Amino acid sequence: SQLVLETPVLCYSVTAKKGGGGGDHYMTQEENWDRDLLLDPAWEKQQRKTFTAWCNSHLRKAGTQIENIEEDFRNGLKLMLLLEVISGERLPKPDKGKMRFHKIANVNKALDYISSKGVKLVSIGAEEIVDGNLKMTLGMIWTIILRFAIQDISVEETSAKEGLLLWCQRKTAPYRNVNVQNFHISWKDGLALCALIHRHRPDLIDYSKLRKDDPIGNLNTAFEVAEKYLDIPKMLDAEDIVNTPKPDEKAIMTYVSCFYHAFAGAEQAETAANRICKVLAVNQENERLMEEYEKLASELLEWIRRTIPWLENRVAEQTMRAMQQKLEDFRDYRRIHKPPRVQEKCQLEINFNTLQTKLRLSNRPAFMPSEGKMVSDIANAWKGLEQVEKGYEEWLLTEIRRLERLDHLAEKFKQKCSLHESWTTGKEHLLSQKDYETASLMEIRALMRKHEAFESDLAAHQDRVEQIAAIAQELNELDYHDAASVNTRCQGICDQWDNLGTLTQKRRDALERVEKLWETIDQLYLEFAKRAAPFNNWMDGAMEDLQDMFIVHSIEEIQSLITAHDQYKATLPEADKERIAIMGIQNEITKIAQTYGIKLVGVNPYTVLSPQDITNKWEAVKQLVPHRDQMLQEEVTRQQANERLRRSFAAQANIIGPWIQTKMEEIGHVSVDITGSLEEQMNNLKQYEQNIINYKSNIDKLEGDHQLIQEALVFDNKHTNYTMEHVRVGWEQLLTTIARTINEVENQILTRDAKGISQEQLNEFRASFNHFDRKRNGMMDPDDFRACLISMGYDLGEVEFARIMTLVDPNNTGVVTFQAFIDFMTRETAETDTAEQVMASFKILASDKSYITVEELRRELPPEQAEYCICRMTKYAGPDASPGALDYISFSSALYGESDL
Repeated sequence: SQLVLETPVLCYSVTAKKGGGGGDHYMTQEENWDRDLLLDPAWEKQQRKTFTAWCNSHLRKAGTQIENIEEDFRNGLKLMLLLEVISGERLPKPDKGKMRFHKIANVNKALDYISSKGVKLVSIGAEEIVDGNLKMTLGMIWTIILRFAIQDISVEETSAKEGLLLWCQRKTAPYRNVNVQNFHISWKDGLALCALIHRHRPDLIDYSKLRKDDPIGNLNTAFEVAEKYLDIPKMLDAEDIVNTPKPDEKAIMTYVSCFYHAFAGAEQAETAANRICKVLAVNQENERLMEEYEKLASELLEWIRRTIPWLENRVAEQTMRAMQQKLEDFRDYRRIHKPPRVQEKCQLEINFNTLQTKLRLSNRPAFMPSEGKMVSDIANAWKGLEQVEKGYEEWLLTEIRRLERLDHLAEKFKQKCSLHESWTTGKEHLLSQKDYETASLMEIRALMRKHEAFESDLAAHQDRVEQIAAIAQELNELDYHDAASVNTRCQGICDQWDNLGTLTQKRRDALERVEKLWETIDQLYLEFAKRAAPFNNWMDGAMEDLQDMFIVHSIEEIQSLITAHDQYKATLPEADKERIAIMGIQNEITKIAQTYGIKLVGVNPYTVLSPQDITNKWEAVKQLVPHRDQMLQEEVTRQQANERLRRSFAAQANIIGPWIQTKMEEIGHVSVDITGSLEEQMNNLKQYEQNIINYKSNIDKLEGDHQLIQEALVFDNKHTNYTMEHVRVGWEQLLTTIARTINEVENQILTRDAKGISQEQLNEFRASFNHFDRKRNGMMDPDDFRACLISMGYDLGEVEFARIMTLVDPNNTGVVTFQAFIDFMTRETAETDTAEQVMASFKILASDKSYITVEELRRELPPEQAEYCICRMTKYAGPDASPGALDYISFSSALYGESDL
């Protein structure tokens, strides 16, 4: 920047240093005035007073002052002292003699120092200063003021006079009747000076009471307040300014620069405090989000930890009712207890992603949850829960099937045992009798034939005993809860059966020994007994089959039973013919007895069966047939109802399953669409989310149908490939996907707004990402990512690419997500707060000390941020430490993850 120094009494140039890219560049401008031009007396008076006051404001710091500006600087001593005070540097030791050459030497030392600061003095020599030349002395002091009080003023890339003028315009812009355009007539009414003071210290001046028509009062008010409260000495006279058509510009600039230096430090401290408050507020919010994440993660993991043991408890109940209660408890868990946890898990992932985005945007290190509480840890725990949950449901259904089978077998076992025990009642006693020892020949023969019929009957019951043993064995294999009583009863039947076989063989041997003694045989009774016994066994088997319990699970199975029953009914005519034949034998016996006058006494000696027994049992068989028909038809009705349930469930599942898949694909297309803005994508996703929420009623209806199917004990469905478990998993994935996609778009909006990225840039990033996302899975391989960067103009070596990969893939997953790609593309150019900036801000608050005190923090920061710093800052341990000193340097580093907080 160039400084134009206007002085009418000398010719000089000022060399100002200007910062540049490769080093320091100097620009010099000379301004020449006629040496004999006389200075305006009014301006001379204003300059003399102003420059004298300005010099004294600095000399007072050294315990001295001047009275006459052209006389008191003649020996050069106070001139050198003034330069030392305003520069803070030591000048060469002055000569102490009082001779003229001593004075010239001292003034030359001062002028040499001024020249060393980049100011080239033209036509100003030590002799004029020593001779008391007022014009030269005023020109020299103005040069010093410009160099040390005005040159360093910088406002928005303007400096010196222009910078000071811009600062004044900015500060007085809101005030009425103030229009600062220069450093002379704009200040005559005094309102501009009062506005500067009121802008920074509104407590010192009531600006509303000032009047434009009272310039002397306004100026004196400003002078008095500045001197009393701002330590700015009175450098001007109100009457001189008001009565002069154009006040001296240099005097006004000198006085106004004092206000700039008085207020600049306060503004710098305010800016520093605001920066610290902003940084601390961001850090406090991030800590709150971290604590909230840790709390939610702990609660969710604790719930999973408590739920898994319950699902792993596979202790089977002994009754069907108890197992069905377990199934109902499991359904309550699915409908009531688990859905809120699914929502918590989704919200936890959203909170984690939002927190990481905020940390990246505020240049903070990524959040690392406590051990075992990472999102991946929660996902693994959730996966384990669902695996255990699936196994528990399968176990419940298997156990219910097992108990159903056990109940059926136990009832069948009891029925067959009862039939067998009823048949064997008295058989051991009968076989143990020795009635043949006193019987007649006819009776012996009858006993022999009766025994043969019993043996035939005994052989016919062998199958039933084997069935009883087989059922008992299956009950043991299926772990029937009352297996002990079953085994006891089965063992009793088997032991009895063995004993019957032994007794039967013994009796036959005895009868065969005496058979030769008896010859009268009633052939008709014998034939009746032989034909009646198997027919009776057939009827027993028919009655047993007609009363046999059955369990089926499909229309085909019940149709198979109906077919078998129809085949059985087709045999009834032949059986009726056999019954008629058997009854014909009895009729023949009666006819022979009547024909030959034989008196029949008692019953058939060869069988316990009577014609009435055959008739009664045949009637019972005929009555059981329609009862069996009714049972089979009722089962057909039940199976048809089950089939309707299957078809109803399948019709809904075949619609809901593809709908979920379609929505998943549509959401994926919306997330990669670049035709609209992020807000449009968000609106589309919100509409999808609302549509999905509205679709929940269909899922609930399907759940209701599924419950009806399970209550009906229907376990298969050939009409659909979708199970309720498939639909549940797809539905949960759809809810998680839409929530995660909305969160990703929100993070992109947050990144765009925080980094200042335009929608066109985001679309360009998305287009580049989609082009190189060759697998269309929302991720790029390292090779695709390298090709993408090269296409965008990056010149990548192996080392540079490795560095970039550590930024976009810190966990070495081998892929680059779109969010990581966006973060990388915006990180390179975005401006964010740094630890060094925060340290510099604290240093300002601490008045350039290496530490800060509790009092300074509470004075400069709001109470909440001040206490936050006091609680977390460590004690300062440097050699210049004072009591209560705090280390703000380590605290600033910790805020950005460079050390532990």
